[in-house]
Amino acid sequence: MYYRVSRRTFLAAAGGGVASTFMASGTARAREGQRGTRPPNLIVIMADDLGAKDLSCYGNRVHQTPHLDGLAEGGVKFETCYATPICHPTRLMMMTGQYGCHNGVYNFAGRRGGPEADAPVEDIANSHVTFANVLKKAGYTTAHAGKWQLSGKLPGLIRECDFDEYCMWAYEHNLPEGVKHTGGLENDKKPSRYWHPSIVRNGDYVPTREDQYGPDIFTEFVLDFIGRNKDRPFFVYYPMCLTHGPHVPTPLSWKEGLDKYKNSKDNFKPAVEYVDVLMGRLVKRLDELGLRENTIVFFTGDNGTGGEGKGQPTELGARVPMIVNGPGIVKARGATMELTDLSDILPTLAAFAGAEPPADRPIDGKSYAKFLRGDTDTTRDWIFSYIGDARILRTKRWLLEDNSPHHYGRLYDCGDHRDGTGYREVTDSEDPEVAEIKQRFAALLEKLPAPVLPEDGSPTDKKPRRSREKG
Repeated sequence: MYYRVSRRTFLAAAGGGVASTFMASGTARAREGQRGTRPPNLIVIMADDLGAKDLSCYGNRVHQTPHLDGLAEGGVKFETCYATPICHPTRLMMMTGQYGCHNGVYNFAGRRGGPEADAPVEDIANSHVTFANVLKKAGYTTAHAGKWQLSGKLPGLIRECDFDEYCMWAYEHNLPEGVKHTGGLENDKKPSRYWHPSIVRNGDYVPTREDQYGPDIFTEFVLDFIGRNKDRPFFVYYPMCLTHGPHVPTPLSWKEGLDKYKNSKDNFKPAVEYVDVLMGRLVKRLDELGLRENTIVFFTGDNGTGGEGKGQPTELGARVPMIVNGPGIVKARGATMELTDLSDILPTLAAFAGAEPPADRPIDGKSYAKFLRGDTDTTRDWIFSYIGDARILRTKRWLLEDNSPHHYGRLYDCGDHRDGTGYREVTDSEDPEVAEIKQRFAALLEKLPAPVLPEDGSPTDKKPRRSREKG
């Protein structure tokens, strides 16, 4: 399997192999995103459990997200971007540029189609090459903030994946030896990610106060990092804790007398809107530092909305926002009907950095740096998603959901719609157009194999829903 080539083996080839091409300084090859002599700063932000339908720029009439709306209008908003329907394989897909059939991670460890907890593919530092490895080798200063939820132990935790600095929400097993979290708890057992949170920063436990809110701490860390590194190329990977449950009040929705730890769906709207507030803070700081013209911000999600698509092998489970903004680099296209999925992030970042994706393993993603710059008007013909043994395949017009080795799934003619409305199921149609797309999809799926599992069961032990997203 390709994923058994370790990152350390890959990096050892530097100077005599492919990795040597990552050294950006002194090369004659022009960088795709470079202005002057410095490559662009790169920031990737991934909200948790936030589907595309949750933002006002994607048609939501309840949630107010003016800062993200502004980034979408002044940059590029992909109407159709796919993650996987659940966060763990999404993180690996985005960080490695590979689908599960190549990085070995189709689901959470221990769930249907997922690896064993101690499988080599779960060891991110030794089994994978990630976008941080690529950008660090290209001369970038790198940082991680927020939710990690991947392998690694202190003292090498996160840093072994080529992040120079980090500020993370810490589970108990992430804490330094002998340290116990003394702050808030979720459901009276898990260290809190929101109020009075459990934080580890650069290997050290950071005691917090009852009035401190985790997403504020992570965001302030990012703002401080970019301020300290404003004179050199930097890369920030910020997988947010928001909007994942427990749904508790935010600093803007909390009022005296409210329980800061009470989980209520009523707090989902404030959580979405607080994501937007944090994005506003980031943009403001970039403006203040004079970095906006040479910084590209990517904003996306890790899967469909919790309770409304998440975990299901449907477009509702896979469709996430993708907003890209960089005033001095990214052409202001606004909404686009071109396609992308999160495997495209690594090669796109590499292209802007003047680097190359690793050549010792297949990379499924396609760079859309030229599309962002305005040098081409197309991205790719199809996108892909998966969870366990279930697959989702999409072109601009056609959508195949819940396909597995045991059953074909459901095929839809979507016309020019992207939000789940107006789709027409054609699974059993004998129309020549349908037969043609079935043949094309079959050829693609042969190269995108799913694990062969027992026929009974679903990725979440629940029957996949046939729900369509409402506008």
